[in-house]
Amino acid sequence: MAKAPKRQLSLFDSTCLIVGIIIGAGIYKTAPDVAKGAACWWGVLVIWVAGGLLSLCGALGYAELASAYPREGGDYVYLSRAYGRWAGFLFGWMQLAVVRPCDIAAMAFAFATYARMLYDPLPNVLVPYGKLPFLGASAEATVPCSLLLYAGLPVVVLTAINVLGVREGKWTQNVLTTVKALGLLAIVGVAVLGPRTPPAPEPGGGFPLSVALILVLFTFGGWNEMAYVAAEVQNPRRNIVRALVLGTVAVTLLYLLVNGAFLWTLGYDGTATSKAVATDTVSALFPTLGGRAISALVCISALGAINGLIFTGARISYAVGAEHRAFRALGRWHPRTGTPVHALVVQGLLALCLIVALGSFVDTIIYAAPAVYAFYLATTLSVIVLRFREPGVDRPFRVPGYPLVPLVFCGVCGLLIYKSVEYAVTPVPFGLGKPWIVAVPFVVLSLGLPIYWLSRLGTAQE
Repeated sequence: MAKAPKRQLSLFDSTCLIVGIIIGAGIYKTAPDVAKGAACWWGVLVIWVAGGLLSLCGALGYAELASAYPREGGDYVYLSRAYGRWAGFLFGWMQLAVVRPCDIAAMAFAFATYARMLYDPLPNVLVPYGKLPFLGASAEATVPCSLLLYAGLPVVVLTAINVLGVREGKWTQNVLTTVKALGLLAIVGVAVLGPRTPPAPEPGGGFPLSVALILVLFTFGGWNEMAYVAAEVQNPRRNIVRALVLGTVAVTLLYLLVNGAFLWTLGYDGTATSKAVATDTVSALFPTLGGRAISALVCISALGAINGLIFTGARISYAVGAEHRAFRALGRWHPRTGTPVHALVVQGLLALCLIVALGSFVDTIIYAAPAVYAFYLATTLSVIVLRFREPGVDRPFRVPGYPLVPLVFCGVCGLLIYKSVEYAVTPVPFGLGKPWIVAVPFVVLSLGLPIYWLSRLGTAQE
């Protein structure tokens, strides 16, 4: 008989999981554009503080839900109780088929981009994508073969580690998170010790403040992952809330320190126009080794995010499989390894398929964004719905500032949905010009309801 999840995650493990997922490669990619949107040096720090506070608004809502319903599956559990089993199923279905594989693929592309800077075994080998309308290619398109290989490698290796056991998965996460946090602090130290030699600013157009905020919130994404492993957290009534708050606050402080380091070394103009802001900052003191050191740090950061996404994502598929006949194979906890092996393997295979199909960091983000923020919105609203529907449930933690705090975060989610769709359908150079990127996930979502009904029919006939 399949074993159930055990409470093996301490407060330290849980906090490392959140910090490790949030701090991927986003901080290195988004900082210059965020600076452009902020328009001045102090505006940069203000917008990062605002991003942390808005993320904390969302985290507080999830903290109430996770402490009241400390079960495996996170949003799947809350949506099922708030709106019905169909809503939870749709969330699990989209996480399995679209969202989680995309999240993993995006971080895998970030890893691959910087790994190629360290060593590219196939520098001249390109994979032709051709003129394929369904891929959004209007002209002959190619992707470096090494990019795809480097992107697929961590998915395979880290999935295998998580299949072996929870202990292996959590200690891999703890080590990667500790190293990446120390690496970010090292950048701050180098900036303080190094010379202030900002590069000459390059001319550039303005950047909308609203888009800068979207980039900041994307960089903070991942604080909700604690809810997916609630059934494995020790002393969940206290540690779930602590991990969510500690993780979000710790990341906010790290982001402020790192952006302060960029501004201190490069100045505002240098930060806003830099093509590789962390590399430029470190190279001011270590001009020879700076680029390679930063590439290695980004690779480690991306690996920590990938491992955390793999660890938590499989728990969502497990929760769906445990309750729905159509995905019963995913809802089995392996008696020997103590992990959801089938869910981990299927999740990894889907991520590999998207790496090959999409071939781009930006495309993978936009592909999943509307679905991600739509479910954030629905889950945050469920805080209010469940207070009315289930007033007798014990809530060890209640959102301060209710209902304003959840409603503020709902408004942010609505803005992100609108902007991500707008960016996907807007022709280049101001957008992707690939409407299929938002159309395909919508088709996948529409398939979820008939699959749910067939699953329920099969259950009724047993």
